Amino acid sequence: MLVLSRDIGEWVIINDDIKLVIVDIQKDRVRLGIEAPKDTTIHRKEIYDAIKKKKAGEKDNANETKNK
Repeated sequence: MLVLSRDIGEWVIINDDIKLVIVDIQKDRVRLGIEAPKDTTIHRKEIYDAIKKKKAGEKDNANETKNK
């Protein structure tokens, strides 16, 4: 894992086409701005985990229906 220190207004570039900027820092919260191609999916981790869990449940349900 790469750990960086950035100040407000400073950027991090990923693969030439994804840009992260520190928008604001307040107490224990950091606000990020993200510029990425429209076909790039971006989620907070808790949302990503919920999507994966739902997809896994749908796959299990499809397999159970198929095996009946």
